[in-house]
Amino acid sequence: MDDNLTDLKIHFDSIVVDTHNDTMMKVIDEETFLPKIDIGENTENHIDIPKLKKGGINACFFAAFTDGYYNNLERSISRTLGIINALYFTEKKNSDTFKISSTLEEIKDTVNKGKIAAVPTIEGGYSFDKDNTKELIKQYHDLGVKVIAFTWNYSNELGEGASRIYNDPDETPSREGLTNLGKELVLEMNNLGMVIDVSHMSEKSFWDTIEVTKSPIIASHSGVYSLREHPRNLKDDQLKAIAKNGGTVGMVLSEAFLTYNPPSYMKDFIDQIDYIVDLIGIDYVGLGSDFDGTKIPVDMKDSSEMYKITEELIKRGYKKEDIEKILGKNMLRVLKDVEENAEPTDSKKDKDLNIIPDFNMGEKIKNPKLFTCRVEGLNKVEIDEEKSKIIVDGIVYKGKYNKEDSTFSLKIEEPLRENFHAATFEIVYNEDKCKRETRIFYIND
Repeated sequence: MDDNLTDLKIHFDSIVVDTHNDTMMKVIDEETFLPKIDIGENTENHIDIPKLKKGGINACFFAAFTDGYYNNLERSISRTLGIINALYFTEKKNSDTFKISSTLEEIKDTVNKGKIAAVPTIEGGYSFDKDNTKELIKQYHDLGVKVIAFTWNYSNELGEGASRIYNDPDETPSREGLTNLGKELVLEMNNLGMVIDVSHMSEKSFWDTIEVTKSPIIASHSGVYSLREHPRNLKDDQLKAIAKNGGTVGMVLSEAFLTYNPPSYMKDFIDQIDYIVDLIGIDYVGLGSDFDGTKIPVDMKDSSEMYKITEELIKRGYKKEDIEKILGKNMLRVLKDVEENAEPTDSKKDKDLNIIPDFNMGEKIKNPKLFTCRVEGLNKVEIDEEKSKIIVDGIVYKGKYNKEDSTFSLKIEEPLRENFHAATFEIVYNEDKCKRETRIFYIND
């Protein structure tokens, strides 16, 4: 290690960003979706906090993955929220080393404090449909979700996935490209400052996204089709389009995307970086490992050896400033551009109103038909009961405000069937001000 001190200094002095992993999928129980593993300790996973520290990874995009449940939207919502909840569980267990960070400012602040910045993302938009998308995307935004990949390989109501079929018993062929709902979601995510992820999209969905989006996009974990003809890898014209769009390609460590003849090696991975740099330039390449979701090169054990990427780049003659771009600066630049293109919002900044739900994040609630929050006004506050609302899993309900005890509540008639749900209390007050509070809750034993 002493001989490579210069190499390691470049790596550990940089902000290293990994734009995709499936670690939270290993944290949850697959039946209940409750968290069962604390990655603050050493595990057998590719990623845990000790390994991230050793590998010099500062910011990780943790995916809430689901490939959809045939004819079961509620189950897809529950799994997605269960995985996001696992990230909050991890933060609570490891508050001294790990912090959920969703904006560029938050990421930089977390890294400067020596903590791992955990960026919530969604892989597979199977929780969206025509009735819930408008509000559910705002709830995910409230929960800190920064990036959404509309599809996994299977198609859904947002668009066509890489497999070009639906996840149903007959594997029904899907329509080409993004649906109108998918196109609407692209624009809404632009407005909210959220990043669209084109990994796992079909080619037509990719090109529809490029046409519709007003902000840079990313491919969070993809490879080069010209080097390995795989339907999940990107062709040259797609890579050029991402560069023109100002986006970034997170280069995946997955063996299946790197070589025709497994096993794969770090050489195969760096070959793909070389190819993209030669094709579109140094400013559009990042790292998207797919740790805990795939087989990685045999000469990289896990995330604790992420510094090997820097060592290999130096051996190939990359300059310090270019290595810093690949390791993280390119992705941070995308976040900056996406956030600057977003519409300004003040709903979280208002200090004259506090909303305190009667349950904590991820908590099991006693009565799954009753949702209540306490509204505390620090100054004179007039609540507009007609405009205020409560949203559960993307569906809007009219709540009831009780002036005597300053509570806003909702009683629903139909029982909630799945384990995890999200409730948002949106209070409109003093004519034109609005404050929201969104929390995940659990209802079953």
